[in-house]
Amino acid sequence: MPDQTELGRFLKARRAGVRPADAGLPEATGTRRTPGLRREELATLAGVSVDYYTRLERGKEARPSPAVVDSLARALLLNEEERDFLRALAAEASRIRNGTKQVRQPSRIVRPSARQLLEHLRPCPAYLLSRTSNLLAANPGGERILPGLVDWPAAQRNTIRYTFLHPAARDLWVDWAQKARACAAQLRAVAGSHPDDPDLASLVGELIVKSPDFNRLWARYEVGKAGYGEKTIRHPAVGVMALNHEVLELVATDGQRIVVYMASPGTPDHDAMTLLDIDQPLTEPMNRARIS
Repeated sequence: MPDQTELGRFLKARRAGVRPADAGLPEATGTRRTPGLRREELATLAGVSVDYYTRLERGKEARPSPAVVDSLARALLLNEEERDFLRALAAEASRIRNGTKQVRQPSRIVRPSARQLLEHLRPCPAYLLSRTSNLLAANPGGERILPGLVDWPAAQRNTIRYTFLHPAARDLWVDWAQKARACAAQLRAVAGSHPDDPDLASLVGELIVKSPDFNRLWARYEVGKAGYGEKTIRHPAVGVMALNHEVLELVATDGQRIVVYMASPGTPDHDAMTLLDIDQPLTEPMNRARIS
């Protein structure tokens, strides 16, 4: 539908992903032609008219009240991040209709104190990313933990682009499918808060053309922010490492964040991680018990 908004596309995609039973509706007899909820079912669950909801989904209505947005979020079983995304889409649709859209340029300036922090985090690999995951700065381990990334021109160094397009990425991330899904969901979150970011538009356009996997995941409209947890990395130079990672958001930087990887001292994981910090070429894999 040429007139459909991002709000409408999101509602349609998420409606298709909710089974009637999950929403507390009785199982229907016979064959359902509609995946997930029908429009009239979602409208009933959200307490709005079918006509109003249809207009929202088709982009004919772009000013849902906060109460309607929250009702739709509950009916669609959205989590907190997805609710925030839906609210952002509704606000953006209203700005477009009112002619008050403003384009915000992302900042690529790295504060000296942020660079100092990267150095203080050594030997833990750490790098600083823009809101769309462009690599802006890194300590030695942060440059080496994603092999081949810094070989790209500076303007192309993006960890999400790396995940989908670099030939080393699928071997590097032991659970590449989960990593890829998280990357697509992270970009969706950015699209909700900064839909006119030129870096976002360029990156998404490139990945849709070059990566069928990204294209498929992008169409699912899943939303998620960069978080924390354990990552298992199969590094070509130091072997397999199970590392904890945290994401530190920097205030007053327009979405910049530091990603840091850690391991407990005295463990093989820590030893391997520390090798990435050494200022010498890493060309041969080490013989470690956990290498697979």
